[in-house]
Amino acid sequence: MDREREHIIADKTMLQVARITSMVFTPFSIPFLSFLVLFLFSYLRIMPMQYKLIVLGIIYCFTILTPTITIFLFRKINGFDRQELGERKKRYIPILLTIISYVFCWLMMRKLNIPWYMTGIILTSLLVSVICIGVNLKWKLSEHMAGIGGVIGGLVSFSALFGYNPVVWLCLFILIAGILGSARIILGHHTLGEVLSGFAVGLVCALLVLHPMMNLLFRVFLF
Repeated sequence: MDREREHIIADKTMLQVARITSMVFTPFSIPFLSFLVLFLFSYLRIMPMQYKLIVLGIIYCFTILTPTITIFLFRKINGFDRQELGERKKRYIPILLTIISYVFCWLMMRKLNIPWYMTGIILTSLLVSVICIGVNLKWKLSEHMAGIGGVIGGLVSFSALFGYNPVVWLCLFILIAGILGSARIILGHHTLGEVLSGFAVGLVCALLVLHPMMNLLFRVFLF
């Protein structure tokens, strides 16, 4: 009886940890966290505080606040609960609303002449969302894993651009990717194939858009 109770407690704890992990590393938060890391731990920390706050404000409004509000309103108007939006056939509108918000964010950053490697982060997120909505016609990718895959691809790209050693950061985010992928599977939102595919899409998109040796196709959008 005690052993059965311990298993129940362990299962509840695991589910709770999985939910918290998914909430912290939600796809909406990834661009904002990426900029925050850049401004705190890269040479970009020397930029004026006012400039950093303006950029972070734009990122927060268009990648977290706006998608969250519009998806919430869509869910309430249609009477969907949060779990229902995870179904493949009901993911189109939330992803489309996110894409529209990211497009406005990217256009505003371009208008303000923000450096290409910053606008490239938003373009990467936008590209990942477009691929997700296309794949969603037949299958379902993990957007959470696409986000963390994009972070790892961005680390590799920025290390080539700025000439720093990314090993410590890579180890940290690869560990986070493993925990996040496990959390999505534990919660029953994705299969292993969907988790791995999502990670691969995010990684490849970040490398294609941000890496100085690979972004030839996207320079027309970045410069």
